[in-house]
Amino acid sequence: MTAWADHGQAGNGEPLAIVLRAGNAGSNTAADHIEAAGLALAQLPGRLRRTALIRADSGGGTHEFLTWLTARTRRLGYSVGMTITEDMQAAIGKVPADSWTPAYDGDGQVRDGAWVADITGLLDLSSWPAGMRVIVRRERPHPGVQLRFTDIDGHRFTAFATGTKKGQLAGLELRHRRRARCEDRIRCAKDTGLRNLPLKGFAQNQLWCEIVALACELLAWTQLLALAGEARRWEPKRLRLRLFAIAGRLASSGRRLRLRIAARWPWAGQITAAVTRLQALPSG
Repeated sequence: MTAWADHGQAGNGEPLAIVLRAGNAGSNTAADHIEAAGLALAQLPGRLRRTALIRADSGGGTHEFLTWLTARTRRLGYSVGMTITEDMQAAIGKVPADSWTPAYDGDGQVRDGAWVADITGLLDLSSWPAGMRVIVRRERPHPGVQLRFTDIDGHRFTAFATGTKKGQLAGLELRHRRRARCEDRIRCAKDTGLRNLPLKGFAQNQLWCEIVALACELLAWTQLLALAGEARRWEPKRLRLRLFAIAGRLASSGRRLRLRIAARWPWAGQITAAVTRLQALPSG
């Protein structure tokens, strides 16, 4: 189980926690979510913990995890996926047609064929944390997509819970959907060594996960501090091909060490600009 920081539009967040679980462990348990969230929060500066937003997929939509998130000692913001239950299906059927508002695409623009609605008032949420809202997204499936039994009138529905009281429904739903950046980070972590656990012992592979986390951390901060433009979104394979695997030579001249790279390399300018940015950073 992993937890990642979201640095905004760049989408190249750093790993906050990578938890190795035994092969006979349960799947997506509340205890796993609590452990990963606790480790992730411990990595943040104290001033940021009170304003942190915890996002999770439907595996995090449990009473135990949400109760932990909303404890008085934490009061964390949250946006977690919810499994569509029979009660939710019944509530969705009661939503008036004019209560559905257009959803946003990834750029924050109105998306054709997708709508959102708040069904909090149509559900019995007495057993859930106070102030919890349930927001549903309705959309027409893409052509060729296999419909599911839970698809109503040819529309696909997804739901999430949040404690955020302000903001447009479409904005809150887009904020939750951007949790998918975590999947991108996991894929990149697999390209950085997490795909296979090469060692025999559990403790040894825990150390391997820490090394992978350190590598992901270095990549994230390199992109944030040294790179610009599209290079901030490059994934590990592309970074290795264009920047890290370039042939160069260290030359000493005038008591200064210089890195010489081929000017004809298409991304030589990216490398020299990155070094310049790093040298301009304050040393303190």
